[in-house]
Amino acid sequence: MDALSDFTIPKIPIGKGMEYVVDKLDQYFFWFFEAIRVSLEFLTNNLAEVLLWFPSWLLIIVVAAGVYKLHKSWILALLTLLGLLFTVNQGYWEETVYTITLIIWATVVCVVIGVPLGIAAAHRPKLWMVLRPILDMMQTIPTFVYLIPALIFFGLGMPSGLIATVIFAVPAPIRLTYLGISSAPTQLIEAAESFGATKRQLLWKVEIPHAMPTIMAGVTQCIMLSLSMVVIASMVGADGLGIPVLRALNTVNVAKGFEAGLAIVVVAILMDRICKRPGRKDGE
Repeated sequence: MDALSDFTIPKIPIGKGMEYVVDKLDQYFFWFFEAIRVSLEFLTNNLAEVLLWFPSWLLIIVVAAGVYKLHKSWILALLTLLGLLFTVNQGYWEETVYTITLIIWATVVCVVIGVPLGIAAAHRPKLWMVLRPILDMMQTIPTFVYLIPALIFFGLGMPSGLIATVIFAVPAPIRLTYLGISSAPTQLIEAAESFGATKRQLLWKVEIPHAMPTIMAGVTQCIMLSLSMVVIASMVGADGLGIPVLRALNTVNVAKGFEAGLAIVVVAILMDRICKRPGRKDGE
């Protein structure tokens, strides 16, 4: 027993190795990360400023009207109207706009990356074998771990929060797109091939339409995961409803924390209901 206690295995320098990689990336590819930071900052800030340029009441009415036109549900339109008016009443309208902006761009980036990757993985089993453990790691590693390199590469502000949100949320559209494409019935594919469909036609006219409900479920899940990152993203300077929650936590302000938290809940419920396919009921 004493001999075993005296025997020590040298520590594998995983942390030091990762630190070295991050330092070298920041040193030699600073221009690349700076270009991404400037682009993301331009997109997020400009969209938020455009939305905030309109009077809150006018924008809320337009959104509620759009929801009614999309879903043909006056109840959902009324709930949207009341929910957004609630954030104005509580004094969190500007933060709500920044949060919605962050979620919109995070979802766009996740869909642009996730859907093509999911389609490619469904057609290439070896790619899926490589992607699967990476996606598992992205979903299980503590969020604060990749906030550190995001902060180093992109600095304080919305870009770091957006990148961290994308890393956390992008596995959902990848996995569900893969599931939808790979679960296309063999009989359906064989029937299309028997009529002379090319691979491109097979993808766009058979596989993607069949997988669309699953892909949209991935998009909705991506939105919900992005919302769950609002408070964490505020720790690296991302504007939005996470900032008042973080301030309330630091000052143990129960009232402020509950108000901001409830505003996040309202936004989450509204976005979940709005992003469901028109005419689709829960559980379908």
